[in-house]
Amino acid sequence: MVPNTHYSKNKNASDAQILTTKKIPTALMLLGLLSLGTVLIATQLHAAEANVAEVNLYAKNYKEQNGYHLKSLDASPDTKIFVSNHKEDDNISMLEKGYDMMGSSGFDGATAPADWALQHGKNIKADTVLIYSKYGSTKTPHGKLELIKEAAKSGGEIDAKDLVEEPIQYQYYASFWAKLPMPLLGVHVIKLVKAESNEDAQATGDRGLKIIAVIHESPAAKAGVVKGDNLLKIGDVDLAKADDLFVAVKRYAGQVVTVEFLHNDTVTKTTVALNQR
Repeated sequence: MVPNTHYSKNKNASDAQILTTKKIPTALMLLGLLSLGTVLIATQLHAAEANVAEVNLYAKNYKEQNGYHLKSLDASPDTKIFVSNHKEDDNISMLEKGYDMMGSSGFDGATAPADWALQHGKNIKADTVLIYSKYGSTKTPHGKLELIKEAAKSGGEIDAKDLVEEPIQYQYYASFWAKLPMPLLGVHVIKLVKAESNEDAQATGDRGLKIIAVIHESPAAKAGVVKGDNLLKIGDVDLAKADDLFVAVKRYAGQVVTVEFLHNDTVTKTTVALNQR
């Protein structure tokens, strides 16, 4: 990810034009200046109205990740924004660093300044915003050239609509993250289910809960539990679903407890000193 800490807009000043004139009556000069002032004020008002009407598409298309209404632990977070193109890897990295996704926003459009994503992140009290964009138009100049070449070879006709210039379109996506307090255990898990080849048969689940991320410096990390392991049991609680994990860590919070997990197809046991909340 590349830090995107500053944005600037540079405008080249137009060259001043020097006019030579004969003597102009003072009254006409004053009238001209007043007219120019009126035009400038009208232009500024029009620009202000356009800015007000401009919609922040990151805010408009935002969807919460869950119903917990996550937000930064800091009442006034210094929201950071980063630009990247490795969404899946970034998600795991953020989980491992102790963040959780608040929500995301995705849409297609011609222009969506990164400042919009940052502003929405500040509004919802996110600690970090990750943004992604890629070219999404289907009618590129290269594509139109190939269309013409193919038509020339086959002697076919080209629909005029296929050659119409379209505004450049991009696919935009942003994820918004909040830093969480150190958890009791420190793992993110999913329940993997294998579908049977026979449509009439029921799906069967893998043993335990698959670990997709281990938070750095957490009790789980210190105990040697790693991404890809399957958690099977904590204390006396068998882990068949995610709710079982919540029950177990709450029951044994602040205690040293035995954890059973599957590592490289081998059942392993270790002890973990859970955090107290």
